[in-house]
Amino acid sequence: MYYSLIALVALVVNLILNWKYIRLIFSKADAKSEDQRIGIRYSHFLHAANLFFLAEIGWGIFYGNRDKPGFFTAIYCNTIFYFIFMLLTILTWSRYIVAYLDKNSIRFRALTTGAWIAFILSLVCLMLNRFYPFIFSFNEAHEYIAESGRYLVFTYLSLTYLITFAYMLAAAGKATGRQKIRCMAVACTSVALGISMFFQILYSYYPLYVIGLLIGICTVHSIVEVGEKQDKEIQDRIAQVMAEDYIAIYYIEVASGEYLEYAGRQKDFMDMPSSGKDFYAAFKSNIAQNAFVDDVEPATVSFEKETILKNLEGRRSFSCKYRFMVYGEPRFFLMTYMYAGDDKRHMVLYEKDINDELMAEKKRKESQKKTITFTQIAESLASNYDEIYYVDMTDDSYVSYESNNIYGQLEISRLGKDFYGESLVNIPQVIHKQDQESLLAFMDKDTMISGLEESKARSIDYRLVIDGKARYARMIVRKASDGTHFIIGVENIDNEIMREKQHLKALKTEKELARRDELTGTKNKTAYKELETSVQTNIENGMDYLPFALAVCDTNNLKMINDTLGHAAGDEYIKASAKLLCDTFVHSPVFRIGGDEFAVFLRGDDYVNRLELIDKLKKRVLKNKESGTGPILAVGISDYNPEKDTSVSDIFERADKEMYENKQKLKETDKKA
Repeated sequence: MYYSLIALVALVVNLILNWKYIRLIFSKADAKSEDQRIGIRYSHFLHAANLFFLAEIGWGIFYGNRDKPGFFTAIYCNTIFYFIFMLLTILTWSRYIVAYLDKNSIRFRALTTGAWIAFILSLVCLMLNRFYPFIFSFNEAHEYIAESGRYLVFTYLSLTYLITFAYMLAAAGKATGRQKIRCMAVACTSVALGISMFFQILYSYYPLYVIGLLIGICTVHSIVEVGEKQDKEIQDRIAQVMAEDYIAIYYIEVASGEYLEYAGRQKDFMDMPSSGKDFYAAFKSNIAQNAFVDDVEPATVSFEKETILKNLEGRRSFSCKYRFMVYGEPRFFLMTYMYAGDDKRHMVLYEKDINDELMAEKKRKESQKKTITFTQIAESLASNYDEIYYVDMTDDSYVSYESNNIYGQLEISRLGKDFYGESLVNIPQVIHKQDQESLLAFMDKDTMISGLEESKARSIDYRLVIDGKARYARMIVRKASDGTHFIIGVENIDNEIMREKQHLKALKTEKELARRDELTGTKNKTAYKELETSVQTNIENGMDYLPFALAVCDTNNLKMINDTLGHAAGDEYIKASAKLLCDTFVHSPVFRIGGDEFAVFLRGDDYVNRLELIDKLKKRVLKNKESGTGPILAVGISDYNPEKDTSVSDIFERADKEMYENKQKLKETDKKA
């Protein structure tokens, strides 16, 4: 019975030590993961060993009762299985070695092929042994007799183990670190199996191969367990270090929602349980209780299971940013989720407080804006001007930046203590006589200060006399943002003036006509788009564009006039509307931008008096309604706000909205009447 007892102990030890690998027998053999493939092959070997242990247990029981009637058939069948399972261990071990090394070379294919050939030939030999006993036989007393063929088979199997030992030893020589130790362990297991097989040939009545299998299994298990323990310790240390940077890390089963939290830092301001059966429901509850009120709805949608899976399609990870209330104050948190790398069965959610980072970045940008030097500002402005003066309003000192030498041979200092005093000296030398008086008046310090109280910028065009030739220039003055300096830009506009003069006689050309509405004589939609583009470009280039406003007007009752009186009457109605606008906004261009829609670009005096002009237009419209003559126009107006507006379309939309409100009031007046 000791024979069966040793095999039983080996079976129990194998089941206890390697249960997690034994369970892999149900996994797919074509697993994509290399570790899974190796584990499955090792599971096949462990099952072959278990079957051999069972055969040895049966052998000990049946052979011990061989003198009893009816046991011989069981003994013979058990002996057959003994050899089959022994052959199966060498076959599965060879396949495990090939999977472990992940080789496709001829030598390793030969190793696997040789093991299969040996297994198949041995099965054939066992079938033939029933008729021609040359591996084993039994005498009349039912005693086991080892035949000569048995020694040949066992010797071949022993050599196979020794060959695998040689391969693993060679692999260990090329490996380093823990991989080297693992290769050595597998090599030692191979030699232990080979040696035990050899002695099993010599001593048939002792369970030596069982002992060899047990030793080999325990050796591999010890190395694997040590390696996994070290891996887990390293992973835990890495996770611990990473978790210090996160509020929490959640490990979630995608399908069921079951989760486990790995908290990095104290988060007693959250109500999220550390584990649960439904992460999606738990996190939505956490959002409802702790998220900033404006972020509750978008955050809830983001953490729906369907939304998460959609966001991860084609991505390695996905991040979203929301605010949560922490001790009564909203703080920004970055939520990053990704698949855990197990065929999308699990995902990991990282929850990080980034409020301090965002605030630090905001302060850095604000500080960067504040620390931009005057030189950078001046050089940027100088790209649009030929000369820039930065004048101190308190002591009249200045710094100038020159892009083009528009003053010819005249030397202008880049640093000076009296801008206005030097200007009085320089103007008579370089300015055309007809323009000197107006320029001196423009450059009077008190005039500049008072003029810039009403507008953000003032400009004047004048002529320079250089080498006896007159050239046009433009000076633009504005206050710096600090309120204590003037920024004065001088631009050469000689070419611009010349072009304007050349085109003055061609106002009736095809190009000009293309920008004028044939019916009303006002500018058309093309001209408005060009103006809009020009203004937008100036705004986008950071220029403080001149004060302006947009008025949007729409004629009422045009459809009714067309339907009842005909389109000719409708055209006259549109022309009357255009005339009313041109008579009201005398100094501003009027654009017909639609069938019955007009836009007015208010500037200069019209901009200054815009409210009075709009009121005048509305009163005229009301008189037309009362008298039943003249056009009825709805109007809306909006000013350009350089502190808020970034596009001309924003200004237009505000004016358009106000126009529709006025239009509605006019309709309500009709109903009451």
